[in-house]
Amino acid sequence: MTTIQSTTTAITSLYEQDFYLWLQTNINLLKEGKFAEVDLENLLEELESMGRSDKNGLKSNLRVLLMHLLKYKYQPENQTNSWNYTIIEHRIRLRDTFKTSPSLYRFFEEIFNESYQDARELAAAETGLSIKVFPSESPFTVEEVLNADFLPAESEDSENME
Repeated sequence: MTTIQSTTTAITSLYEQDFYLWLQTNINLLKEGKFAEVDLENLLEELESMGRSDKNGLKSNLRVLLMHLLKYKYQPENQTNSWNYTIIEHRIRLRDTFKTSPSLYRFFEEIFNESYQDARELAAAETGLSIKVFPSESPFTVEEVLNADFLPAESEDSENME
């Protein structure tokens, strides 16, 4: 076995034993230009995983935000500071995501309607209201959802929806 193969094998086994040390070792190898010694297979897998993780986090934050906006609009009598906090928190998380990865905004727009459907289900489950209470199309625009000053007005029909 050559020295490079043995180094690569050692780094690959390090991946299973000490992830942080594996990461630092690969970073140093890349900085030193020792590309043949980098654990490329695991490194590529980790990079792909990071992209999926960012997308999943964005989708999760959007769902939670939409669900709370629905609850705010369709159960105004139950509004709490906790709901306001959650709305603010998830807007901040989305804003942070777009600061570090502006290209994810396009993904946000692509999944908006799908996430709204998920939020309808979650809102119905949490409030005990029928899913039919919540419109099949989002009553909120993308801009409103991200607008720190936007809170939905009470629905005219909210009193008759239980």
